[in-house]
Amino acid sequence: MSRPIRIALTKGRLEKDTVGLLESMGFDCTSVREKGRKLILPVPDAELEVVLAKANDVITYVEHGVCDMGVVGKDTIMEMKGKFFELIDLGFGRCRFALAAKKGSDFYSGYGIKTIATKYPNVARSFFEKKGMDTDIIKIEGSVELAPILGLADGIVDIVETGTTLKENGLEVIEDVAPISARLIVNTVSLKMRQAEIEKLTKLIEEKLK
Repeated sequence: MSRPIRIALTKGRLEKDTVGLLESMGFDCTSVREKGRKLILPVPDAELEVVLAKANDVITYVEHGVCDMGVVGKDTIMEMKGKFFELIDLGFGRCRFALAAKKGSDFYSGYGIKTIATKYPNVARSFFEKKGMDTDIIKIEGSVELAPILGLADGIVDIVETGTTLKENGLEVIEDVAPISARLIVNTVSLKMRQAEIEKLTKLIEEKLK
């Protein structure tokens, strides 16, 4: 007998929202709610096995086929790319990528190379390449808002929800880069080999999201 469909969930908010979605579809997710330290959890009535992972690892596991499906933010998809199918916009985890700079600064003035700090260098590079702008991209792991304050960068590309953190640090949104929400992704081989099972689940999800 083949194993259940294995779905990787991004730990934290997207995990909770996905579990809530599955429960609203009538599935018993008690094992995931009461997971303790376990990282692989059964949802027998959905014929699913849930794997809890960090966002980047969700894509890695799906791409390499050890998980058939995954739930991950569009931000991670845009940054990492990869070979998989992006099937459904799940609608939760909504926020946006935005370009921000010091309040009152005329970011687009002048012809010099702009220095941009970000946790998402590929997203930032792609955004400015489309504008035909020369930029120096610096990757920051922590609070990216510090970079313009300390004079390290002219602006930042980061995820923005309410904009409160930017305002509290004297920054403002210059331009929205891209909308973000949670997406359901599927391994390319799994979609062929286990098409009926995957389609059954995705149809249930789509009906619930209507």
